[in-house]
Amino acid sequence: MSQAARQPDVAPEPPGPNETALITLEELQKEAPISTFIASADRVMEGIGYTEHGFRHANLTARIAFNVLSRLGFDERTTVLGSAAGYLHDIGNMVARENHAQTGAILLYDVFKDRMRPTDLALVMAAVGNHEERGGEAVSPLAAAVILADKSDVHRTRVRKSAQIDFDIHDRVNYAAEQSFLRVDSSARTATLELTIDTDISDVMEYFEIFLDRMIMCRRAAERLECEFKLNVNGAEIL
Repeated sequence: MSQAARQPDVAPEPPGPNETALITLEELQKEAPISTFIASADRVMEGIGYTEHGFRHANLTARIAFNVLSRLGFDERTTVLGSAAGYLHDIGNMVARENHAQTGAILLYDVFKDRMRPTDLALVMAAVGNHEERGGEAVSPLAAAVILADKSDVHRTRVRKSAQIDFDIHDRVNYAAEQSFLRVDSSARTATLELTIDTDISDVMEYFEIFLDRMIMCRRAAERLECEFKLNVNGAEIL
């Protein structure tokens, strides 16, 4: 990665007398309003029949985003902010699924406007607001890491009721995914999503039927990080 790519998008500002220097994932996990937002968002998603979007997904996305950025040599502030954005990315679902990325970004401003550096908050808001396929772009390393982390979470534990797999393709594809792992190779400059899919439940073509837009978004996100995105399904390289 070039030296320029390792630098933060915006020069960090010195903290003000009443500012938190950097809000870590551990601190976010203790934030009562954020916990309420995530739990409420998952209840909304359950109400409309969507897969799990609660604390499991939030924590996993945060960890993957952190790992992506740290493995690719980004500075500590960028990796911590990426982890925070991953944890917070779906809170807008507590209002509605439609435009939840942008809604979530605005909610974050209201919560953290007096507690985060403006430049840090702007980066997190942009990452949260750009993580969905419709209208979302890898506008920064943070946004790219959140996109890769979010779209990598394909797994049967996200399906709320396995009885639905015969009726809903999204549940069926997620339920068929026995394992998923995003492998980042800093030397080869690759980010490989490795999936193990039970083809007795869902064939590989069904995965592409519903996730093609997501894979295109992942490819662009990897390019933003100066990487190549690859997809490996059941040991075979697909992309």
